[in-house]
Amino acid sequence: MAILLLVILVVPILFDRLKLPALVGLVGAGVVLGPSGWNLLPSSLPMINLVSDIGLAYLMFIAGLEVDFQLFRNQKIPALIFGGLTVSLSLVLGILLGEIFNWTENTSILIGALLAAYSPLAYPIISRLGIVNNPSVNVTMAATLITNISALLILSISIVIPNAQFIDLTQLMIILPRIIIYMTVIVVGIDWVGKEFFRRFGDNESYKFLFVLCSVFLAAVVAQWMGIEKIVGVFLAGLAVNDAVEDGPVKEKLLFIGSVLFIPVFFVHLGLVLNLSEFINSNSTIKLLIFMLLGLIICKFITAFFIKILYQYNWQETLTMWSLSMPVVGTTLAVTLVGYRSGLLSSAVFNNIIILTLFTSLFSPWLTSRFAGKLTCAVVNQSEKINLSRNEQHPEQQDFNILVPVYNPQTQQNLIEMAALLARQADGKIVPLAIAHATAQMHNYRLEKACDRSERLLAKATTQCQSLGATVAPLLRIDDAFAPAISRAAREQKASLIIMGWGKRHGLRARLFGNVIDNVLWSSHCSVVVARLVESPSRIQRILVPIENLTTPSFEAVKFAQILANANQAQVTLLNVCISEIGRLKTDKQTTENQLPTRNSSSNSSQIEARHEHLHQWLSQLNLPNPPEIQIIIHENVGQAILQAARLYDLVVFPYIRNHTSPGGLANHDVTTQLARQLTCSIIILKESGGRGAGPAPNQDSLGR
Repeated sequence: MAILLLVILVVPILFDRLKLPALVGLVGAGVVLGPSGWNLLPSSLPMINLVSDIGLAYLMFIAGLEVDFQLFRNQKIPALIFGGLTVSLSLVLGILLGEIFNWTENTSILIGALLAAYSPLAYPIISRLGIVNNPSVNVTMAATLITNISALLILSISIVIPNAQFIDLTQLMIILPRIIIYMTVIVVGIDWVGKEFFRRFGDNESYKFLFVLCSVFLAAVVAQWMGIEKIVGVFLAGLAVNDAVEDGPVKEKLLFIGSVLFIPVFFVHLGLVLNLSEFINSNSTIKLLIFMLLGLIICKFITAFFIKILYQYNWQETLTMWSLSMPVVGTTLAVTLVGYRSGLLSSAVFNNIIILTLFTSLFSPWLTSRFAGKLTCAVVNQSEKINLSRNEQHPEQQDFNILVPVYNPQTQQNLIEMAALLARQADGKIVPLAIAHATAQMHNYRLEKACDRSERLLAKATTQCQSLGATVAPLLRIDDAFAPAISRAAREQKASLIIMGWGKRHGLRARLFGNVIDNVLWSSHCSVVVARLVESPSRIQRILVPIENLTTPSFEAVKFAQILANANQAQVTLLNVCISEIGRLKTDKQTTENQLPTRNSSSNSSQIEARHEHLHQWLSQLNLPNPPEIQIIIHENVGQAILQAARLYDLVVFPYIRNHTSPGGLANHDVTTQLARQLTCSIIILKESGGRGAGPAPNQDSLGR
């Protein structure tokens, strides 16, 4: 266990530095530590098999949990066509390979099904480039539901009738009703029970968390009892609790536990089972790999080309769909391992599929970055994409109340001072909030002590607000939890903004159980500012706002920065980072739109011009009295670009975007926290009102693009 934990800790970090998928490193570590390498971890160890089986179940559970049903409903017809054509062509490919290599009918169809399933590993790149709302991307993402269910359904049929012909109407008429009944009972039953359970115990995250885990494993047990493969039940359980869990702390904890422990161990176990010497020493296996790779590329391209003709997509959108549907990772790996254990897949086929997975997970994100990068330019050039609906949804409020939780005397002064600047500028009111932790008995001395401390903090905050010329209404609240107390008080006081100090956002305890900031960001009804102020806010003269993408820029982040700038007669700069198409640029000098290197290509220049024009039009429609400056940087690393630019600024305002778990099951790194360790200036993270950005802190894919 110590070796396993060391591997899943160190390997993802190293491969992240190399800009390679962690999946490749974990499987490679399994090969090195397994029978093909040093033989430190035999694949037959009961402990490894147990944790790997849990990882297998968790992988399929997450695949079901992260299905976006609303996206599928919006793109139902094209998704059904894309998914159905992908499955059909892949089945034809499997049958052809079976004729060449003399496989049984069940094996041929199963291989075709697992080649049809795909995991859009490059989705973080799509998110970073700001084209998640592109119809071609939405269709590709929605079609994963079709390909995953098809692969699992074919796996179940193949295992139940391993010695019979797959296309046997008698056998199919016996097993299909049983599978359909099971799927209906699990999806409908767990969904109904889950909603009822969450309605009764919605405030207790522990109960909700345990209910979801119980549902997952019960679904697997019932599947085994009915003679259906257990990963089918786990996937359906993920679908069933999808609507009940929604996006919130419970879902984030479920994803976190699986992505940092069980799923990485599953990937390592695949490397332990992989027989690398057999693959290298056999010409037939290498021939099979070439046939499978070429067949996969051709089938996915034909599918994307058919959708292009049917829905009039351009070539950039078509190639983006093709590259997104290439990686055979999540469901494919799960079905492959189950098929190998059940005897449907030989060792040679198992080895080839694992190697194929590594290949597609490497070159698919690279292809997507090239094709989607060009697609971004086309989106940016369309000025009609500018969306000003947020201005209509959030009209100016007559009462501008700012809630400031006071707890830490060291950060309280700067937070109150920032609130005073904003309150004076907007003719608002400051509500300092002190929370005394409740006890079972209201006369308990601990509660009295907590109330006394809270009253002292409120008195200090009130005095400071009055000295700064701001209207103040202090509030003392007794509650058994800090985060709900802040969110409820903000709602009761009709707060327009919550200002909180920067807390500890990393570490096992903070990630597993969450912290006050995470829960307030998720549950609050209004905008939330999380601030790390290294000096008095009145001294801030230059403010930098990285723009996440150009199709849906952050309105409130710019407005907040502009209000703060007006209070100090400061200047706001909008920063947008473009990916260089010509390789890495020298980072020893600041590169701006007026100081581009002479070796930039004409395409980079046109991209900068289009982005500048787009941002200029967007700002002109906001009617700001003192429009911000626009700065565009060509760079390959967003974090380094922000670090370089921030050297000249007093404050950096990061729009807060939810960080989704990557499709491969491994959580993304919190780059905002990494930047915070290196930035010497003040930092603010702003979550917009209306729930946008609920979830963990922004990651690399939500900054600067």
